[in-house]
Amino acid sequence: MRRRDLLAGAAAMLAAGPALPARATPEAEPWPSQTIRLIVPFPPGAANDTLGRAIADQLAPRLGKPVVVDNRSGAGGSLGSTAVARAAPDGHTLLLGHIGTLAVNPAIYPKLAYDPVKDFAPVAMIASVTNVMVVHPSQPFRDLTSLVAFARAHPNKLRYCSAGNGSAGHIVMLAFLQATGVQMEHVPYRGLAQGLTDLVAGVVELTIGGAPTVMPLVNQGLLRAIGVSSPKRMASLPDLATAAETVAPGFDVRPWYGIAAPAGTPPEIVKRLNVEINAILDSPAVKKRLEQEGAEATPMTPEAFGDLIKSEVVRWGDLIRTAGVTVQ
Repeated sequence: MRRRDLLAGAAAMLAAGPALPARATPEAEPWPSQTIRLIVPFPPGAANDTLGRAIADQLAPRLGKPVVVDNRSGAGGSLGSTAVARAAPDGHTLLLGHIGTLAVNPAIYPKLAYDPVKDFAPVAMIASVTNVMVVHPSQPFRDLTSLVAFARAHPNKLRYCSAGNGSAGHIVMLAFLQATGVQMEHVPYRGLAQGLTDLVAGVVELTIGGAPTVMPLVNQGLLRAIGVSSPKRMASLPDLATAAETVAPGFDVRPWYGIAAPAGTPPEIVKRLNVEINAILDSPAVKKRLEQEGAEATPMTPEAFGDLIKSEVVRWGDLIRTAGVTVQ
């Protein structure tokens, strides 16, 4: 019986064929495995673009893959932001977001195609930027105090330009008008460059924008700088008083910028990006470059940046709805 059983077992094994080796479980491809796209939802040359390129230049060698800036402008940054929200959450598509795209747009665009809280994974805060208020040289205003006095005496006579509804400059001006109780007419453009052209020509009277954008025109005598939006004076422009020390105590409105990824991006990728970006912000070269842009490096954890976005959505949503600003 025993010999018979052995022969039966051998026959069964021959019928089954040779044993196959165990198949190895495929390992996930290391990240990053391809070029990373950093989508900047505004045209080249704007503060968003400058800050985005500053980070991309330093991030590429740290990750070992190219980081390419992809400018996709339109609809107050909504087009580029939507593209990132719909991208694969694999860490190869990132957004250079800011106060407009991640906090303001939900209140301005009734049919916004993305939710800044639900559709993005906060990665890293980059910087906050001080804005400079400038006027046409033909205007008599030498400071914020005289500007506000005139505006109070002549409601809606002054016209200020911006890069469009919901742009950083528009938001800062809305906050300034609310804080000072004055009324001015908003003239939105498709990009601040067009607005500055009309401001220099005297078509509009004033605007507020990042120092690198407006100060060259001031230095040429084409515009006059009269104040800044930060709580403290800028080291590079010490003679310009703040709104907080003159016409609006406690005023502190600085557009902020940060990196976000599509929701669902693996936490380990988000953490790696956060660590690398925070290290970049701590480097002397990048700090100097940001200072030249009137920006202050503001590193945060992904969780802290996410909390900021949530609070800013509420803050600016209330102000914008009160002002009645919408874009159809």
